[in-house]
Amino acid sequence: MAGRPRVVSSSEQLVALQELARSERRDEADRARAIVLSLNGWTSGQIARAFGVTPDSVRRWRSWFAEDGVDGLRAGERPGREPVKSDAASAVAAAVLAEPVADRPNWTLPRLQAEIARQSEVLISKSQLSKTLKKTATDGAGRDTACATDKMPMRSTEPGCG
Repeated sequence: MAGRPRVVSSSEQLVALQELARSERRDEADRARAIVLSLNGWTSGQIARAFGVTPDSVRRWRSWFAEDGVDGLRAGERPGREPVKSDAASAVAAAVLAEPVADRPNWTLPRLQAEIARQSEVLISKSQLSKTLKKTATDGAGRDTACATDKMPMRSTEPGCG
């Protein structure tokens, strides 16, 4: 029988829903707000229109709340894939770039790609290698890039890079 959903909550759950509705994560907050609206008698269609989702999404949120309470509405961590290529590239690049500059060849991205493939049997694209090197090179200590004034003409009032 179609009709109004029977969503019930305790006073503690209502307080927890109101706290979650103020979450910085919009997905969590929207789910909590939807459950509060359900408690106030709103239908799945009305809530769906208010949040720009499908009525089935609202029904799914209700079932999560019915099964696990407020914790069922919280966003879970999505681990994603392991960074196998980036880890291998970082290890090989760190080893070959650790040699003194005077004694090592110039490492271009294609040469570094070939060396990574030779040592670790992992193929990595130039763009992914570039992102990996940038991420490992900065380590919060600043960027190893050229001075901005080297690329643009320096005005007499701007200090040089030093």
